[in-house]
Amino acid sequence: MPEILLHYIWQKRIWAGFSQYTTDGKPVEVVSVGQHNIHAGPDFTNAHIRIDGQDWIGNIEIHINASDWYKHHHHTNPAYDSTILHVVLKADKEVINSRGENIPQCQIQYPHNRDYITELFKNGAPDDIPCHKQLAIEPSLLTENWKTVLLQKRLEAKRESIDQLLNITQQSWTHAFYITLAHNFGFHTNGLPFELLALQTPLSCILKHRNSLFQVTAILLGQSGLLNPSTLLTDEHTALWHEYCFLQKKFSLTPLLASQWKKARMRPQSAPEVRIRQFAHLLYQSEHLFPQLMDASTINDMADILTLKYSEDTTYTHVIRPLPLGRKSIEILLINTVIPYKFAYTHGNIHEAIKGLQHIKKEDNTIIRQWEMLGQEVHSAADTQALIHLYQNYCQPHLCFNCQIGHQVFSYKQLELF
Repeated sequence: MPEILLHYIWQKRIWAGFSQYTTDGKPVEVVSVGQHNIHAGPDFTNAHIRIDGQDWIGNIEIHINASDWYKHHHHTNPAYDSTILHVVLKADKEVINSRGENIPQCQIQYPHNRDYITELFKNGAPDDIPCHKQLAIEPSLLTENWKTVLLQKRLEAKRESIDQLLNITQQSWTHAFYITLAHNFGFHTNGLPFELLALQTPLSCILKHRNSLFQVTAILLGQSGLLNPSTLLTDEHTALWHEYCFLQKKFSLTPLLASQWKKARMRPQSAPEVRIRQFAHLLYQSEHLFPQLMDASTINDMADILTLKYSEDTTYTHVIRPLPLGRKSIEILLINTVIPYKFAYTHGNIHEAIKGLQHIKKEDNTIIRQWEMLGQEVHSAADTQALIHLYQNYCQPHLCFNCQIGHQVFSYKQLELF
């Protein structure tokens, strides 16, 4: 049984066999379990314990074995001198603080389905949902309220990432959006190199030549490192390379390495060069991309702005016309870029963000398919974003004790059901 589970049991007061006596026979009453400390030091602070009729206020330290106190060198650390009770699963040794004083100890037990609970915390297959057996029996363990909370947490996490970008772009929303949009044009596989491409290619360079699709494409393809002069296959590649050499010198640009891009087992329409050409075309066709998207009021309006348009006024003499962005690709950009930025830009208008996600079709990936196999109904991107957040932030790190489903599973009433 992991120690962190004992923290949860203590915090929620759901112990089944908490000893009413210390290991030396004194009666114990828990008035207050204290506050969970996630930083260095004792596990719980400001607890209130009554031992043999005397009240004590101080810290609680929890271990699987009492001897862990010495393994962690608490007996030499004055930070643990205010410990008023040592709570353990197995009292295999008496403990003292740095002043040589004995620390009262008592044992805690959790006999109900201990094997099952321990199983939740095992490091099994990395794709496992720990409570999959229980959810398969009772899908309603995952409530709509918890999904709403998860969606809010996901949007807040994305807003924090946006705030970090704003800090490094001198609070430029347009520049921060450009970097995030580039990252999401990598569509998971090439997200990092796409983001590096944007970081190493200032938006100002793009904007100075925005009226020329040929030059915008030359800058981005050249900066990607994918325009190799030794493997120029077409006249277009040669022209792009020469144009990039001129622009590179003009702006003192440093390209990425071609090896930073992933190409293996990738469909032709998802190849890095294809995505970069699409990204270049979008920047070329939209002079005020960020404000246009922020002003758009419907998902269809936003999708239309992201749709590549091939105007008769655009010359494709020196650069080939890129493949169009599919509807699914546009929806991914809306989910991961546009809606989070609208959420951040409108100072956290959660209702508008949720409404927008509810009007986008559900995502289709391995994570979502797992939830659907467990009986979860998934209708829109609002559902999928909540479930992805749950999987990545609770299921994968096995933080079951922080999850609403875990709260129910760990309670005695729910345990009796399974």
